[in-house]
Amino acid sequence: MPIQTEPIGSIPRSAELLAAMQAYDAGKLSAEDFHAAQEVALKDTIRRMEETGSTVITDGEQTKPSFATYPLMGLSLASDGVTIPFADGHTRQLPRLTEGPFRYGIHAVSYLKEAQRHTNRPVKQAVISASALSLLYPQGGIPNYPRDQFMEDLVAAAQQDIRGCLDANAACVQIDFTEGRLSLKLDPSGGLLNSFVELNNRVLSGFSESERRKIGVHTCPGGDRDSTHSADVDYAGLLPTLFTLNIGRFYVQLASERDRKKVLKTIRDLIKPGQIVFVGVTDPINPSVESADTVRDRVLEAAKFIPLESLGTTDDCGFSPFADDTSTSRETAFAKIASRVQGTAMAEKTLRVAA
Repeated sequence: MPIQTEPIGSIPRSAELLAAMQAYDAGKLSAEDFHAAQEVALKDTIRRMEETGSTVITDGEQTKPSFATYPLMGLSLASDGVTIPFADGHTRQLPRLTEGPFRYGIHAVSYLKEAQRHTNRPVKQAVISASALSLLYPQGGIPNYPRDQFMEDLVAAAQQDIRGCLDANAACVQIDFTEGRLSLKLDPSGGLLNSFVELNNRVLSGFSESERRKIGVHTCPGGDRDSTHSADVDYAGLLPTLFTLNIGRFYVQLASERDRKKVLKTIRDLIKPGQIVFVGVTDPINPSVESADTVRDRVLEAAKFIPLESLGTTDDCGFSPFADDTSTSRETAFAKIASRVQGTAMAEKTLRVAA
């Protein structure tokens, strides 16, 4: 039985694209020329993704400002939203919504359709979770726009974002949920995590069982500038709640975990029939490129705990979730992806012979 393997999403942007982004933001580059630069980067990314042997690809999020903020164009926002601290001391700050109604300025299907124009291979699409976007609403509230109404608008918008991708024949839709593990750092009681999962299940309730089999969730401890925001949080506190998501696919950061077997044992006890767990076998924030042999061995390790029909492989995280993250080179990213593809195939062959 083939072992599915998929990327998570983002690929580091080229120096040329980053320069074009800066020039456009500074008013020194026209929209037409900026779009041309994006088109060059997108085509090159898809070509190089195909060259790795990937049977399912992404657009590398080349034209997204970040994995989290793409829907926010045109909204009334302030810059002083929730701050996310990383282990190395740097931070990322979300914007704050200042008025309603909440809506998406851009939907993920626009990125999907652009990618599909440049490849005949299946394209998966990453979307941001409703729980992450819920952090835009300030604790003090918004005049004439109560939180309950915001949440209704948010659920409807998130459903529309996923629906558009499914209707456009995405290979699958991946909900990025990196705030899941972080929530346990912010609230060790698990109350915040439970509220996040409940909200995301509200979104998922808008889809049929067969549609939910094509929807997945990605969890990791964050990955930005070679640092994380919640790697010190024990997975054992997250996974039992994560697996209550009414969803068919789980993308679980694993390569960088200190005790992979412990995590795999937990997953073994949680996975339900029909679900697929894509385990991370490459670590994007480690500059060393894993060999195909290393990937093979990690897959074989996972196969001791997860049934083959439920096992897939992936990268721990995107390689550049924020556009300005240049801590990993494009060459390293594609080399790691190629190793994942090759090592997964090697493990599949080993397991087939053993059977």
